[in-house]
Amino acid sequence: MQRLGIAMAWNVFKFCTALRGLGSIMILLVLGVVGVSYYAVVITNYAPDLFHGGLGSVAAAVFVLILFHFLLAMLLWSYFSVVFTDPGKVPSNWKPAMDEEIGDTMPLTGPDFSGNDFTPLQTAVGSPSNSRIRYCRKCNQMKPPRCHHCSVCGRCVLKMDHHCVWVVNCVGALNYKYFLLFLFYTFLETTVVTLSLLPNFVAFFSDGEIPGTPGTLATTFLAFVLNFAFALSVLGFLIMHISLVARNTTTIEAYEKRTSPKWCYDLGRKKNFEQVFGTDKRYWFIPAYSEEDLRRMPVLQGLEYPTQPDFDTRSSNNHVQYNYISS
Repeated sequence: MQRLGIAMAWNVFKFCTALRGLGSIMILLVLGVVGVSYYAVVITNYAPDLFHGGLGSVAAAVFVLILFHFLLAMLLWSYFSVVFTDPGKVPSNWKPAMDEEIGDTMPLTGPDFSGNDFTPLQTAVGSPSNSRIRYCRKCNQMKPPRCHHCSVCGRCVLKMDHHCVWVVNCVGALNYKYFLLFLFYTFLETTVVTLSLLPNFVAFFSDGEIPGTPGTLATTFLAFVLNFAFALSVLGFLIMHISLVARNTTTIEAYEKRTSPKWCYDLGRKKNFEQVFGTDKRYWFIPAYSEEDLRRMPVLQGLEYPTQPDFDTRSSNNHVQYNYISS
């Protein structure tokens, strides 16, 4: 029975790879929602007002159409940046090393830093009694700090947050900012569509006069319902991730450290924000980083993460102090 239970558990994990097959379907679904919204807002309701409406209607149509197209462009730019950007893989030549000059730094604590993830590596830090380095048994390689193995992608991902079926990719160190911008612009776009179609929705239930064919009315109704539902769901997701950025943690880490009184990577809201969005304000709202930030902020590469200066681990015999570098 025990062997049967283990076999069943293993088969369940094999189903994770089936999520890869949802890739094209989820992308088509996203594009489908965009298409329905575009047809309802632009073609059916507001573009005709540019040619057949009064001065007030034309002004309102211009405002809605400009805002709609701008947010749609930013949404699609951010979305495909998440889809096509590698979230971060462990370099083949990466290895942890002790900073002999500084001597302290990154504590290995919490559920992610204990148990079977560790393999004694005497050559890495010296004494095998206190040298526990995170090691992925599936990838057969050492794991940088904040790195996790994704069962769907089948590899370790730097600062992995989660695997998202909507973007057909992992969300990690190198595309987390793009994912947050995708959520941000999706919320704004769906809110604009909902508000712009609200008068038609109200008129539909109040027996008011609504111009258009039954097909256009059905499309408008569908677009309103879909965008209203997406706006509410994305808002909750966006609020959650804003709180994660403020504490410099990920979805996985927030779950793992739920009983930890202190988080060593929490450097304050300003620095935590900059570790995701960079310091150049011109790039905060676009899915890209400045060359200056990429050059002087190693944290954006996903391998090195500063910790609190006053985070003291020397009082615990179970903690080992390392400074992680790449070679």
